[in-house]
Amino acid sequence: MGGGVHDPARAALSGLDVLGLPQAGHARLDPGGGGALKPLDPRLLRTASAARSLLAVGAAVAALHVASIIAFCWFAAQSIARVIEGAPLSEAGMLVAATAASVVVRSLTQAALDALAARGAARVKSQLRRRVIEAVDRGGSAALGQRSSAGIATLVGQGLDALDGYVGQYLPQLILTAVATPLVVAALLLSDLATGIAVIVTLPLIPLFMVLIGWATQAMQRSQWQALQRLSQGFLEVVQGLSTLTIFGRQHRQSARIERVTDDYRVRTMRVLRVSFLSSFALELAASLSVAVVAVSVGVRLIEGSIPFALGLFVLILAPEAYLPLRMVGARFHAAADGLAAAEEVLDLLHEADARPDAAAPVAPAAARPGEAHGVALALKGVSVDRGGVRVVDGLDAAWRRGTVVAVTGSSGTGKSSLLAAILGFAPHGGRVLIDGVALPPDQRPARLAWAGQRPELTAGPLVDVVALGEATPDAALAARALALAGAIDVPVATVLGPAGAGLSGGQAQRVAIARALYRALAHDLDVVLLDEPTSALDVDAERRVVDGLRAMADAGRLVVVVTHRPAVVEAADEVLDLAAHRAGARATLEEVRSR
Repeated sequence: MGGGVHDPARAALSGLDVLGLPQAGHARLDPGGGGALKPLDPRLLRTASAARSLLAVGAAVAALHVASIIAFCWFAAQSIARVIEGAPLSEAGMLVAATAASVVVRSLTQAALDALAARGAARVKSQLRRRVIEAVDRGGSAALGQRSSAGIATLVGQGLDALDGYVGQYLPQLILTAVATPLVVAALLLSDLATGIAVIVTLPLIPLFMVLIGWATQAMQRSQWQALQRLSQGFLEVVQGLSTLTIFGRQHRQSARIERVTDDYRVRTMRVLRVSFLSSFALELAASLSVAVVAVSVGVRLIEGSIPFALGLFVLILAPEAYLPLRMVGARFHAAADGLAAAEEVLDLLHEADARPDAAAPVAPAAARPGEAHGVALALKGVSVDRGGVRVVDGLDAAWRRGTVVAVTGSSGTGKSSLLAAILGFAPHGGRVLIDGVALPPDQRPARLAWAGQRPELTAGPLVDVVALGEATPDAALAARALALAGAIDVPVATVLGPAGAGLSGGQAQRVAIARALYRALAHDLDVVLLDEPTSALDVDAERRVVDGLRAMADAGRLVVVVTHRPAVVEAADEVLDLAAHRAGARATLEEVRSR
């Protein structure tokens, strides 16, 4: 929301971020940035060591598996040929035993591949989850501001669970295909040149069908993943604003909306399944026709007597094994498309985190020199902020001193909350933001600022722990002082809050959130306090107490910047920044703003 009158129903329905960021539904949801899904993204091998281990060990087991297949086909063909030719069963006994042994080895290697796949999938998911959480933690609030929290939760949860199909089924089949196809084709060429050539000529039909089907399903799978993220985000927004929606009688409308989105997701899922079944049929048809060509060729030559029966039977049994891995990898590729999309999204997120410059060592606060106790604490140099493709703040220059209360005003949509988000480093912006004369990168600014957004976003637990959010050893006396400065005199310090601050009224929760920001400023000696609509839910007396506390913070040598539309806060401010006037190219005086 831009600023204006804070309407909780509107916030719950619109899904706008509390600091005026774009709607979560507009966050980047396109896996891979719209590029084609890669059968094997090299970034996965660089990111997850378990994937590299799976490829290496899987390739060795796959080679033994393929050797057992070729041995089975050879010994089975020889056994059958000996029996048909009338050879004594005693002579065929060793061949039958060898056939049985190859079956056992084939079963064991298949079981080993399945075990490797299951273990590899679990390890890859665990490593990627850990990397994603570390990346989000490393990026801090600045990184979270660029992505939907529901999208990240869906990605880390259901998205990575979809890797079971990708890592647990598709990758092992890809390994087996890469090993089996050349070995089987080589065995056919050495055994019967004509059959080997026929297989080589017809084999590309399956990859061709895979590519054609992939083009048809790629957009559908990506759309399916986006629909799932939209559904997750919409459900999260409704749950967060459920109490407000109930107050305004809008809960049934949202129920119908969720039902619509869910039904749309069901329809999309059925479409994807339909295409998956059709793709499997197309691959089976291509493989069957190719095997039929080989069978006809071998059959004609057997009738002519130009090929021994045992050899002809061997190539007939082995030929389908040349097509089976490609056919299976194509089917697994399409079945694992959700996992592919999720993997690309995870890898893109990690790539963005790696590309982000590492946080430099924390910059020590600039010590005030004699005579400069009220020096400039926050300066904006040509700051511009876009929201939803529209420039809401353009080329703003400002410098605010310690000991000052600054009111940022303007009608809704003029960019008040977006400006605070830019100062905090939560929103992309142009220009420079200087804190104590130092231009810090966005990811370092939250550590140098104390702030509170429009929504309290409280946690559960003892009130002192909630106010001292993140402190290893909360200071009860300092928490009591922060609560007093925030005007929360009606909230006992011994209060224990439930989930999301349950147990407090809306006004009390808002003042506790203000106290949390003031506690941080006092505990860490921060010079700048940023507050977004801190008195929107307060009555006149509570608002007066909050204003008195903010005035006390400023008198103690801190800069307090308040986004507000409340006349009492504007009246108490030392300076007023009217963003509507700035957009119009004028600068309103303090008296002009107060007289409005």
